[in-house]
Amino acid sequence: MSDDLQQCIAHNGHCVSSLMRHLFQQQRTFLLYTDLQKSFAEFASQYGGDSELKVLERFFSRLQESIMADPWWYMAWRPGPGRWEYWRLHREHLHLEALEVADYLAFKESQVLPPAAANAAVLTVDFEDFQTAPYRLRDEATIGQGLMYMNRRLAGALFADIAKGRQSILDFLALHKLNGQSLMVRGDTPDFETLRETVQYLGTLPKTTPWTDIVGEMTRRGFAPGWGDCAGRVRETMRLLMDLLDAPSAESLEAFIDRIPMISRILILSIHGWFAQDKVLGRPDTGGQIVYILDQARALEQEMRARLQRQGVDIIPRILIATRLIPDADGTTCNQRLEAVHGAENVQILRVPFRYPNGAVHPHWISRFEIWPWLERYAEDLERELLAEFGHRPDLLIGNYSDGNMVASLLSERLNVTQCNIAHALEKSKYLYSDLYWRDHDASHHFACQFTADLIAMNAADIIVASTYQEIAGNEQEVGQYEGHQNYSLPGLYRVENGIDVFDTKFNIVSPGADPHYYFSYARTADRLNFLQEDIQKLCYSETPEVDHRGMLQDPQKPIIFSMARMDHIKNLSGLVTMFGSCARLRKLANLVIIGGHVDLHASQDAEERVEIQKIHDVMDHYDLDGQMRWIGALLDKRLAGEWYRHVADGGGCFVQPALFEAFGLTVIEAMSSGLPVFATRFGGPLEIIEDKVSGFHIDPNNIAGSATKLADFLEASAADPSIWKAISDAALARVSAQYTWQHYATRMMTLARIFGFWRYMRKTDRRAARRYLQMFQHLQWRPLAQKVPLG
Repeated sequence: MSDDLQQCIAHNGHCVSSLMRHLFQQQRTFLLYTDLQKSFAEFASQYGGDSELKVLERFFSRLQESIMADPWWYMAWRPGPGRWEYWRLHREHLHLEALEVADYLAFKESQVLPPAAANAAVLTVDFEDFQTAPYRLRDEATIGQGLMYMNRRLAGALFADIAKGRQSILDFLALHKLNGQSLMVRGDTPDFETLRETVQYLGTLPKTTPWTDIVGEMTRRGFAPGWGDCAGRVRETMRLLMDLLDAPSAESLEAFIDRIPMISRILILSIHGWFAQDKVLGRPDTGGQIVYILDQARALEQEMRARLQRQGVDIIPRILIATRLIPDADGTTCNQRLEAVHGAENVQILRVPFRYPNGAVHPHWISRFEIWPWLERYAEDLERELLAEFGHRPDLLIGNYSDGNMVASLLSERLNVTQCNIAHALEKSKYLYSDLYWRDHDASHHFACQFTADLIAMNAADIIVASTYQEIAGNEQEVGQYEGHQNYSLPGLYRVENGIDVFDTKFNIVSPGADPHYYFSYARTADRLNFLQEDIQKLCYSETPEVDHRGMLQDPQKPIIFSMARMDHIKNLSGLVTMFGSCARLRKLANLVIIGGHVDLHASQDAEERVEIQKIHDVMDHYDLDGQMRWIGALLDKRLAGEWYRHVADGGGCFVQPALFEAFGLTVIEAMSSGLPVFATRFGGPLEIIEDKVSGFHIDPNNIAGSATKLADFLEASAADPSIWKAISDAALARVSAQYTWQHYATRMMTLARIFGFWRYMRKTDRRAARRYLQMFQHLQWRPLAQKVPLG
């Protein structure tokens, strides 16, 4: 705690002065957590074994950032996720002062702005008074379980007056409709006695009696479809309602609400990149998010269909995935307006083009960093298209990434539909000090525009779905992606206080999975796609012009270290090649195969991708890797990708995910689902997915030598004792089966949407003030920033 530092100042000011002098000697204005830990370790080794160092060490263990501007030491101290304190200490006076967040941010801004600009008035954005929930969570262990705790709290409030609460539930049933069709109740609200008599009547029938055989009697009693598809199911649902009315609780409320048919039309938004089912993975801005959304849509459709059927509702569910139509489709289907999704009965990709102000269609792909000036017009065009397709407004909007979430916010406001946001990745956490030095990135990345869109969408959303806890709130050492939007500044533009609160009940963890049709254990030999072996041989082992590649494996009997990702800086494939090339022991034990991007530098349209391509060529040349490494520039379909994972597992290999930061890690799940031991970055989702040294391994991509040693130790030990490899493989399969499947995901998503939809109706929350605030911020800040982005 800060008391530790105060105690140290009072009892050993010399120690603190020496520490400050050491920090100032770094000659760096900004020091982050890892810098501070390193600096403190150096100081401790020089200073000696003074007991006061233990006190300082405790303080430094939670110190996230320091600003060193002689004579001041400004500190951002984080006692826990979402909890921040700000302090400053004068080098000479050693007087510790508490600061407001505004004072800390103002000083931070002054270090990067000219004096005149630093002293100018600044717009401060504060969303604290516009939180949607009636209360916030208090225990950091409950972060990401928002709706469960909100349901408990609101159920307690609803049933404080039991008679009033019961009547509210019954009134809700009487008004409930789906697609204009009355469900559950016809006419007057049923009373408890009618329910009791109906349950007794149903008890006289065989449980399997279909709804169609009892519809006449149920209609006479005032009940509509929605209770169940057979007498047994109808009776169960009515018993749940009677239990709720007789002895109300949050658990009984959730169980009953989960039976009510409330969702049959979903709009999923993913605007940027090349969104299609084939020939797109690996293109710029096109990777795991596409796979995630397609698998998500299939799982949600199956879950909706099953729930509607179980409840006896004759409504066919439908999902539209809204994305961008690209006329110059480069051999893909991205120029088709409507495309059916394989493996689904009623899921389509709906593509709407970007239009210039004069109405002309933009024909080419656009980088995700340059998409912003097109979105408002796109939202208007999409609204017309989706209403024409659905025939009415959807029941749920699911936005993906910054652009999809921004469009979801625009549509949700106009259509009054529940909005769910999924970030996939928040760019602010991926690029160091991208907020503070936003002007340096403005021409290439337009971060100010994107961060503003993120802030709007986060605060507009009803539900925010995260894949892992750390995505929201990080851990003891690292700040979560969303937490990074709590307090920050874009110097010279605006300052954010209370931008997002990780204790908000809108945050909910729902982890995705891998498609089990394609990603399954290498040990399931009867299900293996053996007809793909010829394709695998060409892909990895042949000198053939059919495959864009570099390198041949001179010793194909060695285990394979494999990685597959987009070719960009954050995915860090070049770092993995460096790790392999620089470790002679690793090169002796295994081959390296990477799949990503283009091998030919001139084939890429993306500037960041071209930089990474050149890096890999340079590293391969430097370490002479052409006989020990294979680099494949290919777009693998799911069947081939799944069988390739299993092929690597057959040879005792492993998968490496070397990203500098990974929001979740879908390829990690795919590899683990195939029984492949995984080494994945400790920065992001894999830290939570993998139990280190149990179901895989965490690596620090910044520590090349340490990561290479960890890989080499495992491969060497596995070669000596194959049971070591198998133990990790089996644990990976068990971990994924227990935690990361699309069935779990779809069930949880439907439950969340139903509970929230119920409370949205019951509370009748008036969000006009919040909407006005967001509209003002959008029009005065986001729109001018978006209009400055060139249309191309």
